[in-house]
Amino acid sequence: MSQRILVVDDDPQITRLLKRVLDRDGYETTCVGSGLAMRQVLSDSEPDLCILDIGLPDTDGMELLDEIRATSGMPVIFLSVRDQLDDRVLGLEHGADDYICKPFEPRELTARIRTVLRRNGANANGEATGAQLPSLIQLGDWVLNPIQRTVTDSRTDGDAQLTSMEFDLLRALVENPRESLTREELIRAARGSNAFISDRNVDVHIMRLRKKIEPDPSQPRYVKTIHGVGYCLTETPRRLAS
Repeated sequence: MSQRILVVDDDPQITRLLKRVLDRDGYETTCVGSGLAMRQVLSDSEPDLCILDIGLPDTDGMELLDEIRATSGMPVIFLSVRDQLDDRVLGLEHGADDYICKPFEPRELTARIRTVLRRNGANANGEATGAQLPSLIQLGDWVLNPIQRTVTDSRTDGDAQLTSMEFDLLRALVENPRESLTREELIRAARGSNAFISDRNVDVHIMRLRKKIEPDPSQPRYVKTIHGVGYCLTETPRRLAS
């Protein structure tokens, strides 16, 4: 089954280019030119990934991403003419999985798409990946599924709706329980040594992660701050049968 990609950009030249390139690579591509049209698409179904322009005619892309993140962990890649460092940092802080500046090389964009989809546990054919960690993982009241990349409340079966980055940080902590990890170590464990993620970004993502999984985010039970160092998972997770 092909992965579904939603492109939200008001430049018809860009949408035509992306549809041609992405369709050629085996994706099912839908293109729209406004925030309103994006909301209509998302009201019917959730794509596997969204490429989102920040400068839309009717809505700021940052605001749209905030709307998405309120209910969904769908991967989002920002595509923007704003190329300053502060712009990229702000985009990632809002919960984007990646940020690409215009003009861009189509091959770079498709490589970034494959990377983000791989992080989210599926390849271009829609098949689950992540077999290196087949077991379910129990952390307090939460159950992590490394293949499906879900975090589920064992009491209610509700999904925590983590973003890709939030899940990767939690997974890095789960794989190193009761160890104090610096922000740099967390970034490396979550995304690799070449990832562009600032310390400030890590703090923002940890804050959002806590809001979703902690009974009381102001008094964290799972993810503790180690002052002067970074963060630590203070409970030992338990492997379950998959």
